[in-house]
Parts: sequence; C-alpha cells; structure tokens
Amino acid sequence: MRKLFYNVLHFSQKRGFYVCQRIADKLGMRARVVRTSFIYLTFVTLGFGFALYLFLAFWMRIKDLIYTKRTSVFDL
Repeated sequence: MRKLFYNVLHFSQKRGFYVCQRIADKLGMRARVVRTSFIYLTFVTLGFGFALYLFLAFWMRIKDLIYTKRTSVFDL
C-alpha cells in the first residue's frame, strides 16, 4: 500500500508539476511560487484553480503536439 502511494506521488510530481514549471519559465518566476498560487486559488475559489490548472495542462499538451520543433527537413 505504501509503495503504491509513493508510486502515485512520484508520477504526479514528475508529470503534473511540469505545467507549473513551464508557466514559471515563461513568467520568469520560481515554479514553487506558481504551485503555491494554484493551491491558494483552489482553496479560495473552491476548485477553480484546479480547473484552471487542468485547462492549462490540456492547452500546453495540444500546443506541444501541434508545434513540434523539427531540426531538419527529414524529420517530417
């Protein structure tokens, strides 16, 4: 049971926090500040922060799929 919990925790930290990291890189802030802001926004607005986080994660994923960086013409 404990191993399962740590596996889920590791997966969420590895995959989930990347959204905050990318937003922080764009804004020139620390990722910790962005994560804390999402947590406070979620508690204050009763879930709106979490919904916003999921929307941004979805939007960034779609953007990555559409705008892939190709190094040469042969990568098509």
